[in-house]
Amino acid sequence: MVTVELLGPLRVAVGERPVELPAGRLRALLAVLAMSAGRTVGTDRLAVAVWGTDAGGSPGANVRTNVKRLRRALGTAGERLIEARPGGYLLTADPERVDALRFGRLLDEAGAGPGGEGGRLGRAPGRWGGTPFDGIRSDWLERSVGPALQERYLTALERQADLDLAAGACSVLTDLADLAERHPLRESLWVRLLRALESAGRPAEALERYETIRRRLAAELGADPSPELRQVHARLLTGDAPPVTRAVPRHLPAAVAGFAGREAELTALDALLPPPAEARSPSIVVIAGTAGVGKTTLAVHWTHRVADRFPDGQLYVDLRGYDSSREAVRPAAAVRELLDALRVPPHRMPDGPAAQAGLYRSLLAGRRMLVLLDNARDAAQVAPLLPGAPGCLVVVTSRDHLAGLVMTYGAHPLTLDLLSSEDARRLLAARLGHDRIAAEPEAVEEIVRRCAGLPLALAIVAARAAIQPAHPLSALAGEFGDALGALDRAVDVRAIFSWSYETLTDETAARTFRLVAGLHPGPECTPAAAASLMGVPVERVRAPLAELTRANLVTEHAPGRYACHDLLRAYAAELCAAHDDDGDAARHRVVDHYVHSAFAAAAHLHGRTETISLAAPRPGVSVTGFAGTDEATAWFENERPALLAALDLAARLGLDRHVCRLAGALFVFLHRRGRWHDRAETQRAAVAAARRLGDPVEKARACRNLAAALADLGRFDDAHHHLDAALEQDVPAGQAWTHYFRDLVYGFQGREADALDAARRAHDLFERLGDEVGQAVALTDLGWYHGRLGDHGQALDLCEQALVRHQKLGNRPYEAHTWSCLADLRLQQGDPTGAVPCYRQALDVFRELGDSYGEASTLAHLGACHHLAGDHPAAGEQWRHARALLRDLDPSAFDQVHTQLTTVDRSAADAFRGRR
Repeated sequence: MVTVELLGPLRVAVGERPVELPAGRLRALLAVLAMSAGRTVGTDRLAVAVWGTDAGGSPGANVRTNVKRLRRALGTAGERLIEARPGGYLLTADPERVDALRFGRLLDEAGAGPGGEGGRLGRAPGRWGGTPFDGIRSDWLERSVGPALQERYLTALERQADLDLAAGACSVLTDLADLAERHPLRESLWVRLLRALESAGRPAEALERYETIRRRLAAELGADPSPELRQVHARLLTGDAPPVTRAVPRHLPAAVAGFAGREAELTALDALLPPPAEARSPSIVVIAGTAGVGKTTLAVHWTHRVADRFPDGQLYVDLRGYDSSREAVRPAAAVRELLDALRVPPHRMPDGPAAQAGLYRSLLAGRRMLVLLDNARDAAQVAPLLPGAPGCLVVVTSRDHLAGLVMTYGAHPLTLDLLSSEDARRLLAARLGHDRIAAEPEAVEEIVRRCAGLPLALAIVAARAAIQPAHPLSALAGEFGDALGALDRAVDVRAIFSWSYETLTDETAARTFRLVAGLHPGPECTPAAAASLMGVPVERVRAPLAELTRANLVTEHAPGRYACHDLLRAYAAELCAAHDDDGDAARHRVVDHYVHSAFAAAAHLHGRTETISLAAPRPGVSVTGFAGTDEATAWFENERPALLAALDLAARLGLDRHVCRLAGALFVFLHRRGRWHDRAETQRAAVAAARRLGDPVEKARACRNLAAALADLGRFDDAHHHLDAALEQDVPAGQAWTHYFRDLVYGFQGREADALDAARRAHDLFERLGDEVGQAVALTDLGWYHGRLGDHGQALDLCEQALVRHQKLGNRPYEAHTWSCLADLRLQQGDPTGAVPCYRQALDVFRELGDSYGEASTLAHLGACHHLAGDHPAAGEQWRHARALLRDLDPSAFDQVHTQLTTVDRSAADAFRGRR
């Protein structure tokens, strides 16, 4: 068995034994035979391919002589591998063992149909090893076969890039940049590179690349860019470029198990979907109906059923239009939630609701995406969330018919009525089994009659029956009692709730339901939050919560996370108002729980900075503890909606000090997660609370935190305005931190001299106050800005002083930051060898802290050190690790790391990005 590799330098193996052919005609002879493996090649064709048309002597004799030499070179198997056939010779090789033939087959298969095209294309270029027939002298191969193979290769890569871009893949950028540099005049590659940069939110770089190819075409060909290139360029200039790599979200809630009935409604919904080619505007469906009738259940079930018709993804927002215990979601907040789902990086998020809504519509233009807007209150809440172009489907559920959407946007209304008796029996059968339903038809009829076709009521009864499999359904139906009566068409669901509530075994479970479902501010409640509402230890709420779950009054969506239907929340709130006179005390305790738990979690994320006091929690408050950074970060992520709701609740209760403390505790987490608009909103709430308190120190702290949040959003003038306000209010200790925040804002702006002056002011104040933590923090920035301004000796000295102080104080996050600054300074000085140990120290601490961005940035800089030292394989290894981490972070993180690398060495930055 012979293997021949022609896509690059020639490699030949017989069995497992590599064969080295001498330079010259034998290589060309084998290549020509291999390109027709398994088929006879005529002697004349062999002669022309190997020697050309002007070959002297006898072509047939030349071929015979060289075939003998080739057989000897291939060893004992030579005679068998190259057979003489009438009129020519044949290489008895499997075409799959010739890389060029396998490459062609894979491309042929990829073009045979759309299914799995990306995977087949991806396998084909993987066979490529370099320039075809490298080192083989043959005019025929070089002028005819080689260019054809090269063209097929590049066409395949371009098609693969198209598929990757359509799927929102970021990794294609590096490959395209490399290919465009290796084929500097191939405009079709440059078109795809510009599109990739455009989709990744890097329009400035795309414009720079366009200028490169434009000048190159003019200088070398005397030609203008192609119409396609000019079209991309025009789109970049007008700002119509999509600002982010397209994400493919899959955000639909899980479908309800045991869905049954609604066949007529499902058929009607299917009929509302036009064929994609006929869509002239977004399709909008409004599913309206009374509370508890199953609107969300139907919508989720149907959208799962048709999701494959919307390959660009599915979005979901609960608008909370009828949740009596919480404020309905404002349209601007819903738009930001949708943009988050579409992975818009924070620095690309425009300021203002109108601009954000416009960006949302732009991202959905030209895409086939499904959007489920659940529990809408009115048409005004929905209108800003509608796509502006055809191809998308929007499903809205509401208790209102939303006539405004029907009249203005051509929405298709579907009114959901109560379940028919037949569908109600199907639902019970799906939940309890057909045998059990068939065994007691009269009891089933009684249950169906009393639940009056209300799916929520049926679900509660079914849950009760399911947890008591030995209990006859007739006995269950009898428990309804005469007091319940049959539900009328107005659906007084309180009767079913009352029946389920009154079956609770003790008052503790009943009170847990009233407080957890009726008073908790967020969408989900944990045992610790429930215990705080109750004013009891956590162990005493686990059994009541389990009983509520069995009674179907609450649902445990994930381990330790409880939620319930908004009708049950409203019912619980009514019960709470009637039976619990300590409702405000319970609300105060749950706010205390979130404030103190967030403070405990923040201690694992923040470095030691400003000392902030926190009053002791009220009696009966459970405070969640954390073993380390990972636990703290996960808690923040899971509890973020509840924390934001608790902050609003604290403001409504007049707990302004709690508002300030909770906003401060969220400060670092929201930044690390790229939720910069949420961070700005929480700090605005803190500023307002501090004003109500009349506390200048609190107001100054909130103002400087808000300034940092606004700087992240690029609103530098507003940031400086709030820093000015902080300085007017502040005592000296706070003023020192305000100057430190000023240096950060100047740093974001690239104003290093101003940043150095602000850092110096901060340091001087810290020094006068004897604040060792502040002095060390300011010293690090002093060192960094001295380095940025060219004074590397002073910079290194200051950062080394800061490092000693951070280590003495145990301030690990700032220690890692200072190690990184020291390494950057050495790299700027042209000393990559000296930078490596510092980066490794920083890397160890970032990993200890669970700081993925810090780890990725440090790995990228280690790669730069290897790159500058000439060890390109080692650099590539570090960069691969960095990119793997960056893929899991905010999309803007890659650009931020690239900018950092640019400050130390542009060639390394270009290599990291893939330009070289």
